[in-house]
This record gives sequence, structure tokens and C-alpha cells, in this order.
Amino acid sequence: MEELKYHGHQHPLLMLNEEQLIGNGNGVVDCSRCGEKVSAPCFSCAECCGFYLHKTCAEAPLELNHPFHRHHPLLLLQNPPYTSDTRCVCDFCDETCEQFIYRCSCDLNFHIKCALFTFNIAERNLKEVEHVALEDPSFSSRNDSGNLGKCFVCWEPLAIYTYFSLDCGFNLHKKCAELSLKLDHLCHRKHPLVLQFNSQRRACKVCQVTQRRGFVYGCSLCELAIHIDCASPLPVIEDKSHQHPFTLFWRQIPFICDACGTEGHHVAYTCGTCSIMVHKKCISFPRIIQHGFHSHRVFHTYFIRKEYFESLNCIWCHEVVDTEYGSYFCADCNVIFHVNCALKEKKWYCIVSQENEDDKSLDIPVSSITEVLETNDAGEATVIEHFKHKHYLMLSDNIREHGDKCCDGCLLLISAKFYYCSRCNFFLHKSCAELPKMKLFSVHICRETEFFSGSKPFILTSDCMFKCGLCRYLSNGFFYKCNECGMDLCLRCLDLSLLDAVKIPGHKHPLHAYYDYEGQCCACGTDIEGAYRCKDCNFELCLFCIMRPTKVRHKCDDHPLTLTYDKINDYVKYHYCDICEKERDPEHWFYHCKTCDTSVHVDCVLGKYSFIKLGSTYNEGNHEHPLTFVKKINYYPECVECGDPCEDLSLECAEPRCNYIAHWKCRKPAIRGRY
Repeated sequence: MEELKYHGHQHPLLMLNEEQLIGNGNGVVDCSRCGEKVSAPCFSCAECCGFYLHKTCAEAPLELNHPFHRHHPLLLLQNPPYTSDTRCVCDFCDETCEQFIYRCSCDLNFHIKCALFTFNIAERNLKEVEHVALEDPSFSSRNDSGNLGKCFVCWEPLAIYTYFSLDCGFNLHKKCAELSLKLDHLCHRKHPLVLQFNSQRRACKVCQVTQRRGFVYGCSLCELAIHIDCASPLPVIEDKSHQHPFTLFWRQIPFICDACGTEGHHVAYTCGTCSIMVHKKCISFPRIIQHGFHSHRVFHTYFIRKEYFESLNCIWCHEVVDTEYGSYFCADCNVIFHVNCALKEKKWYCIVSQENEDDKSLDIPVSSITEVLETNDAGEATVIEHFKHKHYLMLSDNIREHGDKCCDGCLLLISAKFYYCSRCNFFLHKSCAELPKMKLFSVHICRETEFFSGSKPFILTSDCMFKCGLCRYLSNGFFYKCNECGMDLCLRCLDLSLLDAVKIPGHKHPLHAYYDYEGQCCACGTDIEGAYRCKDCNFELCLFCIMRPTKVRHKCDDHPLTLTYDKINDYVKYHYCDICEKERDPEHWFYHCKTCDTSVHVDCVLGKYSFIKLGSTYNEGNHEHPLTFVKKINYYPECVECGDPCEDLSLECAEPRCNYIAHWKCRKPAIRGRY
């Protein structure tokens, strides 16, 4: 039995064969270096202290001069030099490195087996793989993330090539295992290109994409890199998204891709029948997609007639789309995308197969108004039955008389035509009353899948508490619930998501949604990711501020308070909140009463519970009688749960002889954890 003195362990190590490994009762053990399962031959501690090593790990050198990284040696480290909240990823296999790694000062990290395996590739020592060579075009390996397996050298899909499958878990195309170590290439005639790791994270000279993993052909003197696949492109490519084949065409000067409208370099593919020139990656663009920010399907086209569109602004970035090049457009309405905007994030779109092209899932509304009892001369329903209320509802436009009431649907003050119940305190804006019972909602990524997979049915719901999945406000108004993942969406967020542009009283230009914007909100000053921005001036708002109600009521004033966008005066003494009596930033929005000269912070007025209707009944929980939402003004009884005065939102028993009252925050934990 061979003995090894290993510098990283205090006892001698003995080599075990498979029979000895199983005979010791240790058939499944982990390597103390790489953490993976040990297989024979391996080394075991002579003192039986539970220390095991792969033969490869035990013999791994402390310093490795790697042919694919000639600038610096790779040093063997016991632990990755990162903090506990930073993940170290192997630059060959793309999996997490948890212990013993080879590392270079230029931030390259490798598992021991990955560093040694790539060393063997460079040295043309392929004995390890020859006996497990497997050629099967139907094979489709999948990694731990469930994605289709890719070659560890070029990171292209395995299923379209002949490949090797290795016992150690690596999959390579046969052609990638036999790559030339040096290459003369017409894209770079000065020096030969050398096969190497992309340690400098350089973008490919051909496709302009930066590939972190795998190998590239590079020239260190000229600081350039070319992907394996880009160095030897296919001469002809056929794809089902286009009716004709594309032919390779080498170019010495840049070109503009007819599919996406962006610049290309060196490698172009042409269709002689259609007279178009495209990037290789653009050949396989999906013809039809369902995008998360539009309710209809959108189609890819190489050219578009601009007279068919009122606006040529991309719905994602809001910049003009050049109609001379490819774009995605909606055949049903005035919507257009840049190709790269439509396909920017895979989670926001799904591909529609051409077999299902004519199978359109339309948003067929089912009215919430169950019966129209009376109409006026204009054909408007003046008396209705609504499926969310037990009494008849009557149409009114008398906002002056009922302007202090709030809509039971959106929980905003009555501000337009509305339906009301003459027998109880129930009001609905006309627009809220006409909402469908079910709505297909496209701007949604289900929590079940974490990516967009088509429009989802949302069901109109009420009579319970919910927290909106977008604005995060707690409410008891109407909301739509995703039929698949259960996400709740309030009517205010629904209305906002359906608008292409938002107009607010405090700004003269329309605001558009920019989902990848990072900056600061002009209304509240907070740092934001994603904003509603003005294209014409430096003005942006966060989701919360753009949804602020323009008028609210509060016990601090007898009149409605109006959302104010400009400072009323420049006197420093006036820049205080009349509720909390703390200083106000004059550059931020606030609520103001012109009659009483009351000025208050936005958060002091709205608080946490501004969208819970006072006086409404709460039937959840374990109290024997129905409870009512209240906010006491002059008299603050003690909370039966905590004993403190009930100054904030509270639940009060509706039974006259029951003196039960409790803070909502005291009742909340016992009722439902999701609040």
C-alpha cells in the first residue's frame, strides 16, 4: 500500500484501491480538498481521522504554470479570498468554488480538477477522455440550473454538434477538444492568435460580446480576443426563422445589421434572395414574441413603412426606431420596439412558435356590472347591479356633494363620474365599476416561474385585506389576483401599467417608464432603480411618487389637501411640516391647503394605511363580532392588546355593547403573516 506524506495534513496518507475503499466502510466520502465525492484510487489518512483526497488533488502542485495563461502562475489556495457574502466562481466550469482553488493575481479562479484538466488539453494529453468518447447528436445534457448543456470550451450548445462527455462531468465538442493552439486569422494578420483563458475579460473582436468562461483565441500584444465559434464560423446557416439560407461573408470594414440595426464587424451573413446582411446571432431571432410590456404579440420585420405608425418611439427606451432596419412591431396597434430592446432581458418575453401564430389569446372582458336597470339618453347606465355590492348603484357626477368620499375600488377621493349606493356608504368611480371580472395582464413575471411566459389571467377580488405586489401598500379595496402565483395588484398600479405615457399636473411633458434607469427621484430625493422620466428635461420620478393621490383628506385640516410640486414661498420659517413639526425640504413634494396655509410631509399624510377605507368592515380574525376600521380624532381609548391609546389605525367592534378596540398593528400578526 503506497504511503504519501502530505504537507497539508499531520498524518501520513495511504493509497486505497476501490476494494479497500469499500472494505473500510467508506464507499461514499468527500475529498478534503475539492469537496467532491472520492473515487478510487485515492488517499486516506493512515490514522483513520476521516481525511481523504483524490489522487489528482493530493498530487496537485502548489504552483501551476498554465499554457493557457502564460503571464502569471496559478497559486493553490486553501480558501477563496472573498468575504462570506461574495461568491467565487470557477472561470472554466462556471460553478461555485468553496475551498482549495487555483488563483491568479488577475482574478482568475479554478477548481483543482478544472485547472489540471485544461492543462491536459493544452498538453494534448487526452487519455482521460478517449475511453469515454461518446458521439450521440440526440444527447442534451443539462447543468444544475436546468439549462441546456454547453461545451466548456466554447460555451455553445452541445446538442448541435458531436462532442465528448467526460466522467469528471465536463462536456466538450469533439472539435473543441482538438483545437489548434495557434491560429493565423484574417481578422488579425499581424500576429498569430493563441488559445488562452480570457483573463482580461475582453470583448470579442467579431461579435463584440464579452464571454467570461471558456477559451478564446487572443493576441496579448494587440489586446484582442476572438471567440472560438467566431474564429471558425459556419459557411452556410439555415434557420426556421427565415425562409432562405444565409451565406458567410468576410468583411474588412464594419457593416450595419439589417436585423437589429447595430454595427457588425468582420463576420457577416447574407441572404442573396432578400438582399439583407446580418450578424450571425441575429439569424436566429424569434419571428414572433409575447413581450411583458405589451398585451399583443409583436412580430420581427427587416423593414417597416413608417407611415403606418403615429409614433416611432420604442416602447422600452422611448428613442426613435430607424425603420430602415429590423424591429419588432405590433400588427394591432401603434407599438414598436428596437430589436435589442425587445430581446434585452429573457425574463421579459417569451417566444411564440409559428405553429401557434394564429392562436391568439385575446383579453375577452366579463363585465363586473351584472345588470343594467336604467340608462340615460346618451346610453350610459344610470342604475346598475354590481357583482361586488348587494344593493343597486346609481350614477352621479355631483362631485361637490360627495368629493370627501373615497371610491371603494381604488380608495382615492371621488374625482369623476361615480356610482353610489343610497342605502349605505358605498362609492365606485364609473371606471372602477366597469372593470372586467378577469383581465389578462402582460406586465407580470410570475413568482412561480421568475420569468415572463405570456399574459396571465388576473381575477378581480375584494372584501379582504391585501398588499399590492408593486407599490407594497396595504389596502382593502378592489384588486386583481394572479390566477397562477397569487400576486395581488391594486387598481392604481394596474391603471399606471397600462399607460404608455403618464401626465402629471406638476410637469409640462409626459413621463415614460425607464426600467433600467438608476438615479434620484426629483419628488422625494430617494435613490431609485427604474423611473418615470421626461425625455425633454432632467426630471424623473419613482413609482411611489408618480402614484401619489393629487388630493387627500387628513384630520389636521378641514379641507382637502392638494399635492404641491413647487415651494409656496421662500421664507425658511414656512418649511416645516404642520403634523410632525419637523423641517421640510422645500425641493420635495408636499401636501398643502391654500385656505389654511397648511403644509405637511407626504408621508405624514399618507402614512402606512392611507388606502384602507375607514368605516369598512373587517371580518377576518377571531373576534366574535364584526370589526370596523377607525381612526379616532379627539378621544383615544386604550388598545385591549397593548394598553396604549389608539391614535393610529384601529379595529373597533361594531356591536354597541362590546367595548373592544385594538390597534391594527397589534391585531395584524395574529391575523395573517403576509401583512
